[in-house]
Amino acid sequence: MKIVFWAGFWTFLIDQLSKYWIVHGLDLINRGVIEVAPPFLTLRMAWNTGINFGLFSDGTSDSRWLLIGLALVISVAVLIWVHRERPHRGGLIAAGLLVGGALGNVVDRVIYGAVADFLNMSCCGIDNPFAFNVADVAIFVGAAGLILLPAEKGA
Repeated sequence: MKIVFWAGFWTFLIDQLSKYWIVHGLDLINRGVIEVAPPFLTLRMAWNTGINFGLFSDGTSDSRWLLIGLALVISVAVLIWVHRERPHRGGLIAAGLLVGGALGNVVDRVIYGAVADFLNMSCCGIDNPFAFNVADVAIFVGAAGLILLPAEKGA
C-alpha cells in the first residue's frame, strides 16, 4: 500500500502545484490564454463543472457535490480493491495515479466549484477545443493501467 500512497501523493501534489502556478502564478485566470508552443501547446483557462470533455456540466451545486461524491466513492473502491487483491507494482502505481488525480480534481471542485483545466494541445491541422490538467492525465493513465496491466498478484 506504500506504493499506492506515494504514487497518489506525488500525483496530487504535482497536480495542485501545477494548477496553482499556472492559474494564479502565471495569472491564466485573468489572461485566459498563454501560447507556449502553438499549436502544439497552449495554456487555455477552462473551468470544467462536468467530467471529461465537459460532459454532464450543468453547473449546479447538486451536480458539483454528486461528482465530488462519485470521485470519493471510486477512490475508496479502488483502495479497497488494491487492499484485497494486492496487485503487482504496476497495478499499485496505476491505482495511486487514479486516486491522486481524482482527489486533485475533488479539491478543485471544493475550492472553485469546478475543475481548473489549462492544457490545450493541437496538432497536424486538428484544432482541439478541449483543455485538461495533470489530474486528468493521471486518472486516464491510472485507469488504463488498472485495465491493461496483468492482474497477477505480487508486491
